[in-house]
Amino acid sequence: MLTYVVKRTTRLSGTPHSIAAGAACGVAVSFTPFFGFHLISAFLLCLLVRGNYLAAAAGTLVGNPWTFPFMLVAAYQIGNALLGGRAVPIEPLQHWDLATFFVKLEAVFWPMVVGSVPLGLVAGLATYFALMRAVAAYQEARARRRQSRRGAKAHGASPDVGVL
Repeated sequence: MLTYVVKRTTRLSGTPHSIAAGAACGVAVSFTPFFGFHLISAFLLCLLVRGNYLAAAAGTLVGNPWTFPFMLVAAYQIGNALLGGRAVPIEPLQHWDLATFFVKLEAVFWPMVVGSVPLGLVAGLATYFALMRAVAAYQEARARRRQSRRGAKAHGASPDVGVL
């Protein structure tokens, strides 16, 4: 799936910056605990950095049911360390009532938000620079292939006919 998303993203039309910036926005936002708002947040970030919206939507696929547990635990641990707090012991869910939910939510959610900022920033920047190069290389290779096809057609040879 990751290979498909990367290939599909590199083939989008647009400048390498807009595609890479859009994907980076989507990846960065995926690290936040704001489930249900990842697409909207990625699109708003794209608006600021002039990113590609389709690339942003593809970038949010980094956050999925298989990766969210790792991302959120890492965000919580980093946020907890940055806030200088000690980890809150979490009781099993069957022992929670509504009051416990909101107390624990604040104790767990805020460190996740704080920790998701550096994680999202690092992941977004890594995505931007890697994808910027990949998209630029793909677009240059595509332009060379088109140019060679045009040159072959201008000389009367068909580029699809091979020698047996």
